[in-house]
Amino acid sequence: MPADSPARRTASGPVHAARKAFYGAFYRLPGRWRRRLVRLLKRRFTVGAVMLVRTTDGKLLLLRQPPGNGWSLPAGLMDRGERPEQTAVRELGEETGIRLTTDDVEAAVPNAVVHSEGWIDCVFVATVEPDTAVDVDGAEVYEAVFHPVDALPPLTVPTAKLLGHYGMGPYAAYPETRT
Repeated sequence: MPADSPARRTASGPVHAARKAFYGAFYRLPGRWRRRLVRLLKRRFTVGAVMLVRTTDGKLLLLRQPPGNGWSLPAGLMDRGERPEQTAVRELGEETGIRLTTDDVEAAVPNAVVHSEGWIDCVFVATVEPDTAVDVDGAEVYEAVFHPVDALPPLTVPTAKLLGHYGMGPYAAYPETRT
């Protein structure tokens, strides 16, 4: 191989020297300082959990929440030390009165959906009987209703995008939502 071939070239110049100096200094820092620097410089994400609850006859549970500009899914943010499936089950109970255990839910495929707005949703699925009662508080949730998947009401944009990953809703045919 000739000496000037791309496989044998090494980077040089002022940019390379600056990068080399930066990484040399960075890796000499104590581990906790490196972690703090990374946390300061890297994009931060908020992590939540979402439940896709379907009845045995195929209807999907949707919520109408303030401000009421579309229907959404039972979901919420993880508490410190909580596992995603615990968050999903807790939020479902708080928002709809439907009490499940972590053994009653499965990870959806894909399980994690990264939104361009800066949050990550861990998605779980559960199946309930069609006559499952819902109990909403009227403050955080106005209504919780099981809707036929082929006749969904107007959805919030994040809900429509998320459902597209699972072949449902108005974005189901968009290739960028399919994994």
